Amino acid sequence: MEMILLGLIALGVLEYQKRISTNKFIKDNVQYFKILKEDDYDFLVKAKYGDKVDPEILFSTRVKNAGIVVIAMICFFLYDLSFINAVLAFVVGYLVFKQQYNSLKSYYKKHLHHVNIQLPYFLKNMEILAQHYTIPVALSRSIPSAPDIFKPGLRELVEKINAGDSSVDPYMIFARQYPVSDSVRMMRLLYRLGLGGQEEKHEQLIMFSRGVSALQNKAREQKYRDRLNVMENKTMFMLGVTGGGVMILLLLSVMSMMQF
Repeated sequence: MEMILLGLIALGVLEYQKRISTNKFIKDNVQYFKILKEDDYDFLVKAKYGDKVDPEILFSTRVKNAGIVVIAMICFFLYDLSFINAVLAFVVGYLVFKQQYNSLKSYYKKHLHHVNIQLPYFLKNMEILAQHYTIPVALSRSIPSAPDIFKPGLRELVEKINAGDSSVDPYMIFARQYPVSDSVRMMRLLYRLGLGGQEEKHEQLIMFSRGVSALQNKAREQKYRDRLNVMENKTMFMLGVTGGGVMILLLLSVMSMMQF
């Protein structure tokens, strides 16, 4: 065990002195590690951190941490290394590797409600911009004022349109990235709005505006229900605390009377 600890300390010192580099090793073999990378990992990172964090660097950190755990466990079992212990080491390493992804996915699911509330206001901004610009230009101009969670998806949408993809696919990919109520229907309307001539555009803009207004009404109702739920929970908590306090006072009173 002493030799194992010395070996780990030596590896740490060499890493600190830059004589060996696990980051360089991961970077040189990144094509192999990317087999483990989830399809929606980059999107989930951007959804949580925006452009502040590079998904590739974060993924390299995941691989590094999982590797450290596997090596540490194998070293721990070195004197009694068996197939079961080796499998256990890799299982624990895999769980460590997946932990960050599961955390990002959990964060995104929790914030889908927030996305559902924000979507109508983003679409309202698009409705205003569409009155003065073509849809691709309106999408591009909407990015700076859009909620942060929409910005990565909007940039990808604009890039695909500018690259010459005139199909509905970029719009549907955006809608699937934010799978909330009516997102697919509204993005289809937005796509059709970009296809029509001036007369058709006016009619489609009215239809789009009606859809946005309906979504805004739903969002207001949802906000109102959320406030009611918060107030109800606070009221129930206060009633519980008050009732508990009264019961404790009554119990103390009964106990004091029994002593006399």
